[in-house]
Amino acid sequence: MGWALRPAVTADIEVVAELRAEVMRADLERLGRYDEHRVRQRLRDSFSPRHTSIITVEGDLAGCVTVRPARGRQWLEHFYLAPHCQGRGLGSAVLRTVLERTDTQGMTVALNVLQGSAARRLYERHGFVVETQDPVDVFMVRPPDRSDRVA
Repeated sequence: MGWALRPAVTADIEVVAELRAEVMRADLERLGRYDEHRVRQRLRDSFSPRHTSIITVEGDLAGCVTVRPARGRQWLEHFYLAPHCQGRGLGSAVLRTVLERTDTQGMTVALNVLQGSAARRLYERHGFVVETQDPVDVFMVRPPDRSDRVA
């Protein structure tokens, strides 16, 4: 699958908000937390083109990922893939690329995923472990991988 990352621009906000609503709907409904307006507004309120990359496959929007600095860590958030792009290795490929960048910086990466979300398995395969959790969210961290570094 030929994919690429491009920097996000402000004009991407609505298409990304729609993608978020589509991707998160089933998990939010399962948790009794789906709200048609709120699911989109939460993205609008935190959208940062500066820290967001748009994932494209053959030039078409396939998803997005945000990595922003906060409290001495890099926060991985708004990592969404269009349903037709899921289950084909794209998420792993994008996550590997993101983690290679944060490893080079020597940064710990943190994220949160909804309880029961299939995405948790993806993160665990890439070295994330549970830091804390509550009835809705699982907060995970991954220290930088220093295995490729010369001592």
